[in-house]
Amino acid sequence: MRLNHIWKAILLGAFVLILVACQGEAENSNANSDANGNNEGSEQLEGSVVIDGSGTVYPLMAKLAEEYMVNEQEGVSVEVSRAGTSAGFEKFLVENGTDFNDASREIKEEEAAKAEELGMEVKELKVALDGLTFVINKENDWATEITAEDLKKIFLAEEDVTKWSDINPDWPDEKINTYGPNENHGTYEFFFENVLEEKDLVLDIDLQQEYSTLVNLIEDDENGIAFFGFGYYVNNQDKLQAVSVDFGDGAVEPSLDTIAEDGDYADFTRPVFTYLNVNNAKEKPEVLDFAEYVLNNINDFAGETGFAPIPEEEVNENLSFIDSLK
Repeated sequence: MRLNHIWKAILLGAFVLILVACQGEAENSNANSDANGNNEGSEQLEGSVVIDGSGTVYPLMAKLAEEYMVNEQEGVSVEVSRAGTSAGFEKFLVENGTDFNDASREIKEEEAAKAEELGMEVKELKVALDGLTFVINKENDWATEITAEDLKKIFLAEEDVTKWSDINPDWPDEKINTYGPNENHGTYEFFFENVLEEKDLVLDIDLQQEYSTLVNLIEDDENGIAFFGFGYYVNNQDKLQAVSVDFGDGAVEPSLDTIAEDGDYADFTRPVFTYLNVNNAKEKPEVLDFAEYVLNNINDFAGETGFAPIPEEEVNENLSFIDSLK
């Protein structure tokens, strides 16, 4: 009988040790990232984040949204659309509007006034640098380098430039067909306001809502020239070619090395943004969490989607603001 008691004690002790080991393993598993790549110790959230706005910024934000849903928060749905900067602000600056508006220009005074009227706090978050890029057909072997002034002449109504030979007598005596994004897009507004200085565009310019349509038009038109963000050129280099621009010191090809606010392509470089509805960020933890994720990862994905990164100090300033909302 005494031997039986000893064996029972040994078995009980072993059972307790197994329970303690299993509990410790479970705690370690919960503390670390799971098989789906969620961050260590991160709170698992549910809900939705709605983003609209700039077609230029779309590839970057769509990539961030995909990475966030797969690797960070499986329970959060991030919907990214691309109505265009101005059309996006119309969806953002309303009651129960979108959580973010991507923009390839700064918010306008009247848009900021609308936000104030609604009692909405809006935070501008710079996410990358983009280069306004002029693209031509692959078969165009004459207009691969153009001065900034001649590019303006091609698109300005007052210059009366209609043929390539009007720019250079050695170029074809063929009509220039101009294309670009329509007025819904911040890229159009940047070009019209900053490059053309708000002077009238040529009357027969073909303005489109979809950037993919512009790519197809240039691909099929040997005499076409269009403008849009560098990212759309990068993703379609097999279909078209970029014009190198001479700003006065020789032709500069748009690239991740030249696109910078103080670089060789500075005259056609612009920051791009996403605007955060701070009210929603305070009320919906998934919106605040996604904003933080964006800022922590934008420079990792900028180059991959055709953008130049922004300085880390600017990222950190915005991260400090996000932290203040927690």
